[in-house]
Amino acid sequence: MKHLNITVSGKVQGVFFRASTKAVADQLGVKGFVRNQPDGSVYIEAEGDDFSLESILEWCHTGPERALVEKVEVVEGELKNYRNFEVVKKNLLW
Repeated sequence: MKHLNITVSGKVQGVFFRASTKAVADQLGVKGFVRNQPDGSVYIEAEGDDFSLESILEWCHTGPERALVEKVEVVEGELKNYRNFEVVKKNLLW
């Protein structure tokens, strides 16, 4: 099991990126969350096996149909043992 912090930039808000990410994560058995960021990017914390994480990362480079992904940044992080994958609707910090 690994933990990845993923930031996806481009036209990624208002195109069902979060809901689509959840659908893909659920299919792959990836745990964690996805949320919009104030700068217009989408932030994902994902935990799973190598195959699942490689698959969701590959998907992040294209995203849903109306998205236009410009950049995907990935940093390996510490496992947090998420139980499921959630869409975070509102960030309390902004």
